[in-house]
Amino acid sequence: MPENGDDAGPAFADGVVAAAGIAVYGAGSADVAATRASLVGAGVPAKLVDKDATLWGPDAEAEAKIRLGWVDTFRRSRELLPRLAELRTELADLDHVVLAGMGGSSLAPEVITRTLGVELTVLDTTDPAQIRAALADRLERTLVVVSSKSGGTVETDSHRRAYWQAFVDSGMSEAEAGRHFVVVTDPGSPLETTGHEMGAQVFLADSDVGGRYSALTAFGVVPSALAGVDVAELLDQAEELLPALSEESGNPGLALGAALGAAALAGRDKVALVSDGTGIVGLGDWAEQLIAESTGKDGKGILPVVIETPDSPGAHGGDVVTVTVGGAQPPAGVPGGGVRPDVAVNGPLGAQFLAWEFATAVAGRVIGIDPFNQPNVTESKNNTTRILAEGLPDESPAFTEGAIEVHGGSGDSLAAVLGGLVDGIDSHGYLAVLAFLDRVGDARAEQSRALLATAAGRPVTFGWGPRYLHSTGQYHKGGPQVGSFLQITGAVAVDLPIPGKPYGFAELQAAQAAGDRKAMTDRGRPVVRLHLTDRAEGIDQLLRALASLPAR
Repeated sequence: MPENGDDAGPAFADGVVAAAGIAVYGAGSADVAATRASLVGAGVPAKLVDKDATLWGPDAEAEAKIRLGWVDTFRRSRELLPRLAELRTELADLDHVVLAGMGGSSLAPEVITRTLGVELTVLDTTDPAQIRAALADRLERTLVVVSSKSGGTVETDSHRRAYWQAFVDSGMSEAEAGRHFVVVTDPGSPLETTGHEMGAQVFLADSDVGGRYSALTAFGVVPSALAGVDVAELLDQAEELLPALSEESGNPGLALGAALGAAALAGRDKVALVSDGTGIVGLGDWAEQLIAESTGKDGKGILPVVIETPDSPGAHGGDVVTVTVGGAQPPAGVPGGGVRPDVAVNGPLGAQFLAWEFATAVAGRVIGIDPFNQPNVTESKNNTTRILAEGLPDESPAFTEGAIEVHGGSGDSLAAVLGGLVDGIDSHGYLAVLAFLDRVGDARAEQSRALLATAAGRPVTFGWGPRYLHSTGQYHKGGPQVGSFLQITGAVAVDLPIPGKPYGFAELQAAQAAGDRKAMTDRGRPVVRLHLTDRAEGIDQLLRALASLPAR
């Protein structure tokens, strides 16, 4: 396999490592080569493919023993294909597939279907307007895939309850309603029992694979196949790559993991993830969860920053590694502005999933953390549960300007507060925008990321709440404590009840936002909350204020 600059072309003169249709460009610098040599000397590639749980030290061994099934899970996923083909035929009249899932249960299917041009509605929100819109869309033709590893994910359980009630209210019998559900969960979870009681089809996933590594398990395969994807092709692509992952050379997963790990050790611990426009859509959102939740702990970590295009603000910086991702064709330069990345990863989607999982596990070893646990994930969940029981905190804004109530920060105007937040970002820090809004109806809020990156001159991430709680939320709490946070919430005109619960989606959403705010403020991190009393006007006002900030 090529591993020299002659094959890489002038834009990547420091090396290309390729196998099975996937290539990693730019991982040949001296520090990366030294890291890779150290990993090879320790036998890491072959040991990882053999699922050696000792690779991350004695403290991580117990967790690793039950979390390495992702290495070859595609083989077990093949066993699901005949049943999925039969079920798709049986349920041919239910041609609107909705996936109710969070984090690892939703991100991979979303990438798969977006990349392959197949319709899939992903419901990973607690926003009442977004859920109500989903419930109103082709209900009689809807197949709901309820996907939760633990079986107790509060958002997903709430979606299940809402859809069940909607089906029954539409005149369906319980037996008819049950036909509209497919459940994906781990063996023995409470959702397995509930699924059978509902009369749903139940698929059991590999219990020895953590959620963020589950792209090629039932969690990725079932919803994608039911939506119309030929998932066998993805499994073939991963299987073709696996032999190379045990090799000392020609190993794209090792090259990428060494590049990420070496950069983090050298202080470049932010990874800008940019689609190069060559055919893979949304992989950055999936890789964001994988990297952030796997590495962000013990005060260490790699912060993924999803960038819209190669020429968008925030793709570069002194502590940033720019990584472009794309399809099977190697990049000829970089589309979208010609910005040169540090590393480029190109190849088919199934192989991309496995290569990034392998690389993340390798990077975890390099920086000295357990890539399979998530010690801080439950903190915001516990805060939310307590707030739902005790009531929402009584909070008054510092001031109101137009359609925005401003909480926290310093200054007597929106622009002043935003400017102060930007000016206060740690010299090695980042700003995270956390929007508890409707990611369809309020999509323009995402434009705030690029505007803030221009103003800050520092890495800026954007996350939809509560989706990010199952992704970068672990990094925010367990990683380096250098983050600043802008939380955006919005008024709810009409709530949507959650059947069987004493609260509705609006209260759940507000409690989740408040619970995560508490987790951040308890750590002494800067947090500004903007509450939009009118969402459309508030977003317009926010974007105008951000555009007025001077660029760094």
